[in-house]
Amino acid sequence: MISGDTIAAIATAPGRGGVAIVRVSGPEAFAIAERLTGCAPAVGQAVLSRIASYSGDSSAAGKSIIDTGLLLAFKSPHSYTGEDVVEFQCHGGAVTPRRILEACFAAGARLARRGEFTERAFLNGKLDYGQAESVLDLVDAKTSRAADAALEGLSGRRRRALRTLYETALDLSTRLEHALDVDEGELPADFLPSIHSSLITLHSSLREAIAHANEGRLLRNGALVVLAGPPNAGKSSLMNALLEENRAIVSDVPGTTRDSIEEWIDLEGWPIRLTDTAGIREAKDEVEVEGVKRAEDLIAKADLVLWLSTPSSLIPHPSSLIPHPSSLLVHPKCDLGRGEGLNVSAKTGEGLGDLRRAIVAKLEEKVGRADFGEAPEGDVIALQESLTILSTLFPVPRSPFPSSDLVLLANAVRSAAERLGAAVGATYSRDMLDNLFSRFCVGK
Repeated sequence: MISGDTIAAIATAPGRGGVAIVRVSGPEAFAIAERLTGCAPAVGQAVLSRIASYSGDSSAAGKSIIDTGLLLAFKSPHSYTGEDVVEFQCHGGAVTPRRILEACFAAGARLARRGEFTERAFLNGKLDYGQAESVLDLVDAKTSRAADAALEGLSGRRRRALRTLYETALDLSTRLEHALDVDEGELPADFLPSIHSSLITLHSSLREAIAHANEGRLLRNGALVVLAGPPNAGKSSLMNALLEENRAIVSDVPGTTRDSIEEWIDLEGWPIRLTDTAGIREAKDEVEVEGVKRAEDLIAKADLVLWLSTPSSLIPHPSSLIPHPSSLLVHPKCDLGRGEGLNVSAKTGEGLGDLRRAIVAKLEEKVGRADFGEAPEGDVIALQESLTILSTLFPVPRSPFPSSDLVLLANAVRSAAERLGAAVGATYSRDMLDNLFSRFCVGK
């Protein structure tokens, strides 16, 4: 699936900086490096080189020096992509890296597509599909915890757990396909009960894996933690206290917050999307009606709701207003008097540490701990799709054996196995690869 061309791109972020890297990969990488530097690249060494323009002539005539920098060379298959790779480490900024890249084009390379370096690493067997996703997660990581999770994905441990599920589904599919090739009268008496038992086990394993795979989404997208409650409950003040900056407007006038305000915060490695919302009450005008509606929508989508109330508030806990599976009751003005739930003072700082720890504990409780914790998005989708396929056989977990139709069973299990196989890299399609690698930046 890899063409024989050579690709090049700037591998570092644009803008002002001390150092930039121009990466070249493919069969002509070493030749391009020699055309630009006048020297054959030395594998395994960092060589200080003068980098010149190129006009199709290997002689010095017509060349101009662009920069002086380090040239690194990696011989196939001992490189990131598995191909011959060279990297020009030059001065940063907007002009020099671009000029070196243009010289690479003149010397025979083309511009790499988004994620094409990592795609080549995948196609050359340097990474599996899940590890390629983990590369993207590592680049996008917003906290140290998210980076650690991505590195865990790169180690391959998570793939072994997913591969075990794939091999289980594949073995079950093989048994069913074999049964289709023989007369049903020749099947052992316990064949269908055995298949039924194996299907239930696989179905349950998929459900458990999905239940523990939520952390990857939270680390990738950030956990949505919503501050909710009646007007003047102290939501904006508490948000400012948690952020340690005056982000939200604080006023004694009820209904000051009309729209949601979202900011990122790092709590013990958890990326948190902390969101202040309009006070929940009978709105008095169209703008506030929309604000309350948005607040209710955010509460419904939240990973965790911090419900703020005061002793004088007549607004009840959200369990009786807007049901939510994960919430904390917070009394945010304990400097004026103690209340129900976690007692916190945005004014004095009392209880803020306890609140931060309680938020982390709720998120830990939400995701649990298992081999599929911190799973990348593609794994979660594969697990969910496989479970959906098998759920057509088991609308209710551990339901009675639904059918003795071996064709129906074989088709469903084969489809589930194929989806899991795609997740572990045993099978893949062009659309799958395009969907993944188009999310990378150019140069990775």
